Amino acid sequence: MLYTLFDFLDRMYDLPGASLFRFLSFRAALATVISLLIGIVFGKSVIDFLKRKQIGETIRDLGLEGQTQKAGTPTMGGLIIIGSTLIPVVLFADLTNVYIQLLLLSTLWMGVIGFIDDYIKKFKNDKDGLKGKFKVLGQVILGGVVGAVLYFHPHVTLKKEVEGVLLKDAPEIKAVMTNIPFFKNNELDYTDILTSIDPSLAHLGWLIFIPVVIFIVTAVSNGANLTDGIDGLAAGSSAIIMLALLVMAWVSGNFLFADYLNIFYLPKVGEVVVFSGAFIGALIGFMWYNTYPAQVFMGDTGSLTIGGVIAVIALIVRKELLVPVLCGIFFAESLSVMLQVGYFKYSRKKYGTGRRIFLMAPLHHHYQKKGYHESKIVMRFLIVGILLAVLSIVTLKIR
Repeated sequence: MLYTLFDFLDRMYDLPGASLFRFLSFRAALATVISLLIGIVFGKSVIDFLKRKQIGETIRDLGLEGQTQKAGTPTMGGLIIIGSTLIPVVLFADLTNVYIQLLLLSTLWMGVIGFIDDYIKKFKNDKDGLKGKFKVLGQVILGGVVGAVLYFHPHVTLKKEVEGVLLKDAPEIKAVMTNIPFFKNNELDYTDILTSIDPSLAHLGWLIFIPVVIFIVTAVSNGANLTDGIDGLAAGSSAIIMLALLVMAWVSGNFLFADYLNIFYLPKVGEVVVFSGAFIGALIGFMWYNTYPAQVFMGDTGSLTIGGVIAVIALIVRKELLVPVLCGIFFAESLSVMLQVGYFKYSRKKYGTGRRIFLMAPLHHHYQKKGYHESKIVMRFLIVGILLAVLSIVTLKIR
């Protein structure tokens, strides 16, 4: 809104200072700062409201130190993250941009699914919340919509190096291509999977691309949900991941950086930097109240939204193949659950008694069972997350 207003004032009346809103860095910085302030200033009011409505977390006694003391802590704190993100984005981003529209849709869609889940847990006295099949259905629908938009929308284009032609002069093309990390000639076109069988199948590339998008959105969203188990872990890990994605969006949306790094130049993707900045500010603002001892939990309202947004941005900037590295904390948490459940079922069938790999899953609970304080677990996980984020950014040049 303000972006459109000041752009109009600059063009029509040459208003002093209005041209600042043309600069991506200025708008991204404003979005970050304002989202952070919204989270800190209004977060307390949201927490007080949740307390008045008695929207407190029901804690099952799993034998973890300090766990039962958290009973009654307000949940649905993801509303703070969502509100702190949406307001600056609406104010400072170009709302006609297809990527911003897609991210707003993703935020609201996953936020609603998470809210319904939290609502059922609290007000319907069902500790399991929204049935898993409906959560997955919601994630699949979002993945399908995101995949269809990225595949079919005419404004989702890219430029790539052409022999003898500068990147900035190369034509914009419609292609479902991504960069493969660690390799020099690092282009992967999902359509090639079909054309390698029969060149006439090129128009059916969406049959490969959309299922890949659905899988990534579902996997990352559930990974973020599993990571949300101790104070500050999910929000802190996500802020680190989002910072790396902001850098990737910045370089992908600038043809000079894209040319130097030999990655795709993605026209119009620069606006994602504004959204990313707002989301980072919102996550840090939420952490003001969520670090140990937490005054509020994000609930599925926050965790499902976080995972969905991270997945969609990774797909937009064509870095989805980096997700296992960049989102390594989410991946490790999800893998620990799958290994635990799989081995328990296997050993029960083979030996008659279920056996476990970890003391408890997800992984952060394993370390709690070993006697580590949750603040130490969170800090060490965040350090690992920083290392993974740096490695992910470095892959832009190491090929």
